[in-house]
Amino acid sequence: MSKKYAIAIHGGAGTLSKENMTEELRRQHEDALREALLKGMHVLERGGRSVDAVEAAVIMLEDCALFNAGKGSVFNREGGHETDAAIMDGSTSQAGATITLTRVAQASTAS
Repeated sequence: MSKKYAIAIHGGAGTLSKENMTEELRRQHEDALREALLKGMHVLERGGRSVDAVEAAVIMLEDCALFNAGKGSVFNREGGHETDAAIMDGSTSQAGATITLTRVAQASTAS
């Protein structure tokens, strides 16, 4: 019996209006989301833990300036960047979180 799994991701908070998006920009977003999914699926297909698959997908999204995470984060009201992040391993209930980090490219790898 083969293992079954699913991954769900999103590109961050906020609204992207289809009316204001070119076909090229839409394709870039879809390609980047697909790449993030593939990064996570790659971990699972090799027998990795689900929490590691989530981290792989999130790191890709944080590295992509198109999304509201990491490089693509929006400015706060003071004109700087702050980021919050959380992750939980459902099988162990262990969790970690960060809030108002500055000068960190990937909240998922901050320790």
